[in-house]
Amino acid sequence: MSEIIKPKMMDYHRHILVCVGSKCTQKGEGQALYDELKQKLKDAGLDKGELRVIRSRTSCLGTCKSGPLLCVYPEGTWYYAVNSETLDRIIAEHLIQNKPVTEYIYHQA
Repeated sequence: MSEIIKPKMMDYHRHILVCVGSKCTQKGEGQALYDELKQKLKDAGLDKGELRVIRSRTSCLGTCKSGPLLCVYPEGTWYYAVNSETLDRIIAEHLIQNKPVTEYIYHQA
């Protein structure tokens, strides 16, 4: 029997889930946002260190309206209609200053 190897992961401060499913957006906007997020996190210095943010894509967040949608954990803050400019605000205000961008929140855990 082969040994199961336990995965390793670096520490992180927050986790962002981005919906890339076709029910929220029909033209791939969710995937484009996910791709853009990688560079924006790097530019903001959030790709390493104690404020490191990891990102994951999901095929559905279950609230298929007004996408692209993303969720920031551990707070459980759900954002809708996220575009490049909104993403900049979420990074600057929520991820760096700890002030969620209230006008784009549709659910808070």
